Amino acid sequence: MIAKQTRLIVFDWDGTLMDSTGRIVSAMQTTATNLKLPIPSVDDVRGIIGLSLGECYLRLFPEVDDHDWITEEYRYQYVEGDQTPSPLFEGTEDTLEHLKSRGYLLAVATGKARHGLDRVLNESGLMSMFDVTIASDEAQSKPHPEMLHKLMAHTKTQPEQAIMVGDTTFDLEMAQRAGMGGIGVSFGAHTVEMIKTYDPQAIIDDIRELKKF
Repeated sequence: MIAKQTRLIVFDWDGTLMDSTGRIVSAMQTTATNLKLPIPSVDDVRGIIGLSLGECYLRLFPEVDDHDWITEEYRYQYVEGDQTPSPLFEGTEDTLEHLKSRGYLLAVATGKARHGLDRVLNESGLMSMFDVTIASDEAQSKPHPEMLHKLMAHTKTQPEQAIMVGDTTFDLEMAQRAGMGGIGVSFGAHTVEMIKTYDPQAIIDDIRELKKF
């Protein structure tokens, strides 16, 4: 639940606000196929969603030292090549508008790089909803808490006044390490059983449930 003293609500992006897990999996598998790398399983790719791309490659393609050529192909596949739909989850915009009207500060902490985050914020029309956003190339990768430390510093917020909403263990571990509470979602990349290991204050099945807290 959202405590009375909460001022800042931080959202993950992929798998939390946008239904992009399928597209990430497909784009990464196509990238591996085209570059003649070992093709990761669906579960393997779902397992790394939320990390920075560099961390993803270390886990999926540990035999590769130079990641630039993988990034070039993956970004092409994700943005242009792959046509798997990646809409916002139903109710996302209404929920953000409701929370903003209640006076909460809203933020994003994502595994996307800045240019990728700005692209989806503009395409989705949600840019104006957020008071501050941070991307994976502006801080250490999740689950390191630096992203949340920077967001709290920017908003002059203490850990007990902030909460993280995300779909992966990386989001909830990051929140724990920053001293913040966490809310898990059941409809993203990681399973409920995985999310439970990081003791979230709640697990929701629909983003609109945040309106009730």
